[in-house]
Amino acid sequence: MRVCAAILPLAMAVSGCGAGGNARDFTPEYLGVKTDLLDGDLMNFHVAMTGARGSADAARYAECAAAQYALIRGYGFARHVRTNITDEGGVWRADAVYTISPALPRGLKTIDAEVVAADCAENGIPMV
Repeated sequence: MRVCAAILPLAMAVSGCGAGGNARDFTPEYLGVKTDLLDGDLMNFHVAMTGARGSADAARYAECAAAQYALIRGYGFARHVRTNITDEGGVWRADAVYTISPALPRGLKTIDAEVVAADCAENGIPMV
């Protein structure tokens, strides 16, 4: 019996877990990004999509939005604060909070906005 966990997206990809058990069966529809300024450089990103293989796809969509938003604001980095994900009738929604900054912020969950945005573009994930 194969068990897939949302916190292990790499294991899912390698083991074939997910929609149809095959990466080429992945046909997402990205339904949009909404951004809200919470305070200073603290941003809230709301994304929605269908066709996700699991929560990791929705979280990645939010991360792509955060990376592009940081670049638009002239910043090079973001730090993940939290992400809440729901799946209602096949519509996956992520409510993610990131801080954006011009220099590498402290913390374990930091992203280089240019690297992440380039990867998102290469993989066809839309951004802000």
